[in-house]
Amino acid sequence: MKKSYLLILFLIIACSRQNETVIPGDNEHNTPSETPDGSGEDDTPGDGTDDENAEYKDVLSLLNLEYPGLGNVKAAFEQGDYQTAAGNLLSYYRNRTGIKQPELDLENMKVTAGDRKKADDALGHIFQAHDGYPPYFYGDDIDWTYWPVKDNELRYQLHRHYWFVPMGKVYYQTKDEKYAREWISQYLDWIKKNPMSQKNGTAAERENYRFAWRQLETSHRIQDQILQFLLFNSSPNFTPDFLMTFLWNYSRHCERIIYDYSEKGNHLLFEAQRMVYAGVFFPEFKRAEAWSDSGVEILNREIKKQVYDDGGQFELDPGYHLGAINTFCRALRMTSVNNANDVFPSEYLSAIRSMIEFYTNICFPDMMHPCFGDTKSGSASVIKRNYREWLDIFPDCQWIKYYATEGREGGLLPYESHASKTSGFMTFRSGWRQNDVVMVLKAGPPAFFHCQPDNGTFELWFNGKRLFTDSGCYIYAGDATVNAKREWFRQTQVHNTLTMDGKNIETTDSKLLLWKPEGDIQVMTTENRHYSNLKHRRTVFFVDKKYFVLVDEAIGNAKGTINLNYHMCETPSDVRLVKGENAIYTNYKGNSNVKLQCFSDHAITMNEKEGWQSVKYNEKTRRTSVSYDVKKTDATPVRYITVIYPVTSVNEYPEIDARFTDGGYSKGKIGVEISVGSVKKSLECDITGVTD
Repeated sequence: MKKSYLLILFLIIACSRQNETVIPGDNEHNTPSETPDGSGEDDTPGDGTDDENAEYKDVLSLLNLEYPGLGNVKAAFEQGDYQTAAGNLLSYYRNRTGIKQPELDLENMKVTAGDRKKADDALGHIFQAHDGYPPYFYGDDIDWTYWPVKDNELRYQLHRHYWFVPMGKVYYQTKDEKYAREWISQYLDWIKKNPMSQKNGTAAERENYRFAWRQLETSHRIQDQILQFLLFNSSPNFTPDFLMTFLWNYSRHCERIIYDYSEKGNHLLFEAQRMVYAGVFFPEFKRAEAWSDSGVEILNREIKKQVYDDGGQFELDPGYHLGAINTFCRALRMTSVNNANDVFPSEYLSAIRSMIEFYTNICFPDMMHPCFGDTKSGSASVIKRNYREWLDIFPDCQWIKYYATEGREGGLLPYESHASKTSGFMTFRSGWRQNDVVMVLKAGPPAFFHCQPDNGTFELWFNGKRLFTDSGCYIYAGDATVNAKREWFRQTQVHNTLTMDGKNIETTDSKLLLWKPEGDIQVMTTENRHYSNLKHRRTVFFVDKKYFVLVDEAIGNAKGTINLNYHMCETPSDVRLVKGENAIYTNYKGNSNVKLQCFSDHAITMNEKEGWQSVKYNEKTRRTSVSYDVKKTDATPVRYITVIYPVTSVNEYPEIDARFTDGGYSKGKIGVEISVGSVKKSLECDITGVTD
């Protein structure tokens, strides 16, 4: 074996611990060491000599040579002819059948223009490391530490090698060896420059280790190297020598994860799913069963821990909820197509179905989800593909079939408005069609990194358009400049909810006090202790399945300026503010517009504020944002009435008036009278028994 080809810096030889019981995720194994022997050192494989046979032997020793189909590999190995064994092994893999990767259909694979651009750019070391940034040149001699923008995600995701699979797809289609040669060169270069031993090195080396070998990125490479293996292994440049390097590198990736899974959250799910992939796709490894078993164990455990009884995933972020569904489904699909159907019990499938129903309930008629938390907008084509994949798992589910076939088969869910009470997502819905009215509100329990201090916020859809949208997240984390950009979008005041003095709320633990989704006047009341001395109670009336009346109450002995914040969708030039009426009128193109008007038994000041929305990473657009401010000088609650009235034509805007009829704040009852044109309605809400 050529030293220049192996470039081996660290070999995990699991033989020494093959009989050790592995407890995935157990903190006992989360040690600073990355090696099973605890040394944390990078060792050249073999006996320390230049004997190439010895190096081949070390890698081949990672395999179970009793595995069906490896007879000639075993025979050469036992004769000490390790190079022949390696050649026989490569032939075996090139001709292996029966092990499937369900996400790659080599017979019907398509290469997109985007794939080709990424592949061609990569030939010149121009890498698209993150879709939120342009491609950057990483040097003729690749600098894997180059960090053009101090956003952590840009540097983390560099180590996911997003261009490797596009290079493989272009190679597989064209058989142009320049793609295979360059992939192999970059693959080896990455190994050489990102050794695990950096964890115990200089400050710069420790920093690089943090980005290159974080569990999430390591697991991503575990998953994608399967695709790379399938796409490139027919190349004459994919030699037995390189196969040894590939298998050694793959093994150490899996060992890095199995001894140090992330503690919790979506990272843990991704890592477990990818370890299932590793063990199922490479059953020839002695450790394959341990890898896949650890992933299965974690997924079976975490689906009970991370998924609430109403189907919501505990990060309370629609985008990450969708990601969790698909993570659970991928593991299920991988085991199913490879005849390991019994590793996930029926309860696992029931939980996935519940998660899909939760997701369907919070989506708009265009099948897209609200952008609460760190959610991005996604695409309808991807969501449609998701439903088709879900239908493979649940072929008898009529509402999944409806979306999978774009309405040609199946049927809609048998209800309209719906509350996921544990997760705190409530949806008022006049129906499931494009011209219907849909409001999705978020007011739930504490969550994690991808959730925001936004309790009480909502998005509104009418007649093919979102009229009120959430702020999104814009960016994740990095240096002070990047963090400041993230924090702006996380502010409570940039969501459709109530604040005091523009400050972020201190507590995110809403309680659903009332939910009545029946009749001509549907109603919901939710409450959150925003600050130590002020709680926010929001009641929403959905009137005649046409418009909304919101009653917001700031209750407590706090003193300051209460802000009721509203944020329109993009295109500020199409929004008109009339401060004398405390009203907002839109004039968007098309047949979906809205009037908002705010009332109070206190003096209101209507203020326009800086407004931005971000539905894609590192992209933002201006929008109109308004706060209705009231001075709170004593313990008297501040109360607002907001009427939100969607129309198909701006000529249909009605005259609106509203007043309280309940004689003042009460722990138990709310009463308002609404005039819309010539029609008056009395709205009442009884929440008797609620305590301060």
